[in-house]
Amino acid sequence: MKLKKEIILASSSPRRQEILDLAGIAHRVCPAETEWAPVDLPPAQRVLALAHSKAQAVASQQPDALILGADTMVVLDDTALGKPPTPEAAVEMLLLLQGRTHRVMTGVSVIRTNADAKIVKQDGFTDVAEVRFFPMTREEAVSYVQTGEPLDKAGAYAIQGLGMRFVRGIQGDFYTVMGLPGGRLIRYLQKFAPDLWE
Repeated sequence: MKLKKEIILASSSPRRQEILDLAGIAHRVCPAETEWAPVDLPPAQRVLALAHSKAQAVASQQPDALILGADTMVVLDDTALGKPPTPEAAVEMLLLLQGRTHRVMTGVSVIRTNADAKIVKQDGFTDVAEVRFFPMTREEAVSYVQTGEPLDKAGAYAIQGLGMRFVRGIQGDFYTVMGLPGGRLIRYLQKFAPDLWE
């Protein structure tokens, strides 16, 4: 089956674009300029709310469209770890994760608009994977941070990049950790908009 309509991706993430390419889903990028969710929501709800807000921010400019918003969050215990504000913060974040298991949550929001760019349907889901890290030394963390790779990544690592050196194992979808659960997304879209598939 093939999606007949291109998706509007409300994100500039190269990783999400790569996953959509791998999934065979035609898309164009229209990044959301704003995102918001209540800070007191549990992580699984907050990451979905952020994905919804991204999709909604773009929907009003896109008539007769299918819009995809997504957000990814790293959660240790019940604390969400965002993108590190400084290299020093990235090192400390990695040391929190070392030798432990954390969860990576990706919220996915899909919106369908009519010819007047009004939302006629919106739904979504949160996918969760568990990642276990090997123990690491401060020197290893500093060396990795010096590559620059973790500075714009939630949790201060990229599983598809040099950060793989710390990953002992994954339970769940690798692509959820990367930023978009492609296999689940395809099946979700088939149910969300069955008339758009051929």
